Amino acid sequence: MAYLDLTQRDINVLEKIKDPEYDPALAIQVDPTLPKDPHISDPTLYQSISQRERNIILSLQNVEVQNLKANTTRTAPSEVLEGYCKAVASLDQLIQEYPQYASAHNNRAQARRRLYGDAVLISDAPKLPQALLQNVDDTERIGVGKVLLEDLDRAISLLTPTTRHPRLSPQVAKTLSNAHTQRAAIYLMTSKLMLTKSVLVDEERPEAKWSKIEFEEHASADFAMGGRYGNNIAKGLAVSTNPTAKLCGQMVREAMKKEYGPGISP
Repeated sequence: MAYLDLTQRDINVLEKIKDPEYDPALAIQVDPTLPKDPHISDPTLYQSISQRERNIILSLQNVEVQNLKANTTRTAPSEVLEGYCKAVASLDQLIQEYPQYASAHNNRAQARRRLYGDAVLISDAPKLPQALLQNVDDTERIGVGKVLLEDLDRAISLLTPTTRHPRLSPQVAKTLSNAHTQRAAIYLMTSKLMLTKSVLVDEERPEAKWSKIEFEEHASADFAMGGRYGNNIAKGLAVSTNPTAKLCGQMVREAMKKEYGPGISP
């Protein structure tokens, strides 16, 4: 096995291949001393809100555990559906009281993804095992897709830094990473199903006019952002969903094999 001593410049080039928008000067700095949410400065209030949210998420974890213990396969028990519907209602209330609490928007989107699956933007979508609700008409699908994407957009817009040298709390970085990765998963699934199915998106959403390539490009960009904020799996998926990045990656690997010898794995 060959071992390479890469320079920082080499590392920056490889990161650029993974994420075309990568700029080492704009690297994210995680600072645990910063407020856990930039829109909720009172630590006591934040603790109260986040505890309510944790209780909701814990209730979902409990119903999932019970579902696994019941050894169910195709049909989700009514208890699981009821648990997720209650959780969405509880998150509705939390967001109504604190609309700038980004984490609740992200988690409400995740709960809806569990209910409707990542093919929520596709008409007559195939029955995916991820989705608890299998028979959803197009009218409901349009409404759910719209609010789900709006939640992810909102979470991202609330927390995305505007400075050139961003410093984020671990909580903010995690929420941003999750929101970008969730949106990427929906875009990627949509692009895969577009060959045989029709896209079903509210006309007010920009996605209603996107082509297959545009869904792939936005999925790749969101995966890259998810990776930038700390999700290494998302960073890898950014390359696999970006044709240009994949081509560049192959070219770099071939060049490195020629430079360093056959010990470099393709």
